[in-house]
This record gives sequence, C-alpha cells and structure tokens, in this order.
Amino acid sequence: MTGPSWAALWPPSAVRVRSGDLELRYLDDELLLALADLASRGLHDEDRMPFLHPWTRGTPAEVARSVLTYQWAQRAALTPSRWSLELAVLHQGRAVGVQAMTTTDFPVLGAAETGSWLGREHQGRGLGRQMRHLVLHLLFEGLGARTATTSAREDNAASLGVTRALGYRPDGTADAAVEGMPARILRFRLDRADWDGRPPALRPPVTTEGLEALRAFLPGPTA
Repeated sequence: MTGPSWAALWPPSAVRVRSGDLELRYLDDELLLALADLASRGLHDEDRMPFLHPWTRGTPAEVARSVLTYQWAQRAALTPSRWSLELAVLHQGRAVGVQAMTTTDFPVLGAAETGSWLGREHQGRGLGRQMRHLVLHLLFEGLGARTATTSAREDNAASLGVTRALGYRPDGTADAAVEGMPARILRFRLDRADWDGRPPALRPPVTTEGLEALRAFLPGPTA
C-alpha cells in the first residue's frame, strides 16, 4: 500500500525555481546538512557582522547547529497566515546558500520580506543578484505578492548593491543594536508596479515547479 507523498502532505517540498544554472529548492534535511557545514566554514571576516542577529559567531559546530535548529523551527512554525519559506540556493547542482521570504498575514497584505546568505567561497560572482531575482519571481509571479521588502546594514555593500540593481526604492531607516554597537539599517521596497515595469535585462527566463499546490497551501492576496 502506498501512502501519501511528501509533496501532497507538505507542498513546499516540491517547489523549484530555476534560471540558467541557478536553482531555488525546498531546504530538506539533506540540503540542510550541506548548508550547515557551509556556514560553519565562515561567511564573512571575523571583524565584520553583516547580519542583524550575529548567528555566525561561535565554533564551527555551534554555527552549524544554529543553522539546523533555526531551519527546523521555521518549518514547525509555518502556517498560512505566518510563514518563512526557506529555500536552498543551488549553483550547478551544488548548495551555495539560503534564500528566504518571510511574511505575516500574506493573504491580507500581500507583502513579504526577503533575506539570504551565501557561502564565502561563492560570494562576489553575481549569485546574490540571481537568487534574489528568483525569489522575487516566486513572490510576484508565483504567489501574487503586492510588495517585497528587504533591509540591510548601511555598510553591507554587497546586499545593498543587489537591492538597488533590482529596482527597489528606499523605504526609510532604522537603528538597531548589533553585538552591543549601534547599526543603521536601510529599508527598501519593491511594489508590483516596479516589478512589472522592470527593464528587459531583468527578465531572464525562469521555470518553476510545484506552485499550484504551494498557492493552495499558502494562499496569497485575493483582491
């Protein structure tokens, strides 16, 4: 007797978004272990902290475990009204980072925040821009989002460069305490009209899988 499939019980597990040699794929435990190992090898210089929460501090084992426990917690907390969809980034079939989108009351507001990280050896190759484009495609074309938001520390040049290259508009600032020091946070937003009006250079071909079931599981705005 054959039981239900993973895709039937947990539709996010079947999600795929591809363009060229880059793919976003549901972060299952096999990919999670590979990405925990990648993060444990370091994502940035020791004297920098590009993230608002310093999860990359600690021994390699501590960092790897923090990746595991964080991802497991996000899965367990996922509901249609409040979710964080965490996707592995694969370049030429190899796990190189994580691209996430997080939202509350998505069926009502149609807005989601994106965040990501790349393994250090994969930085500086244009992958950050490609993976952000793929998650925006998933949000706007796949889930019917009205707005995508993002934020970064004002000294995170790589993240800010990706954001500006994709046509986001400034959306204010905030102050945060990171490792006991003040940090200025720059906020940005990309509305549906901005996405629809993007130039041809920002329209590479994208293929998707598993979106019909995902939309039923995590419904988007209805009006």
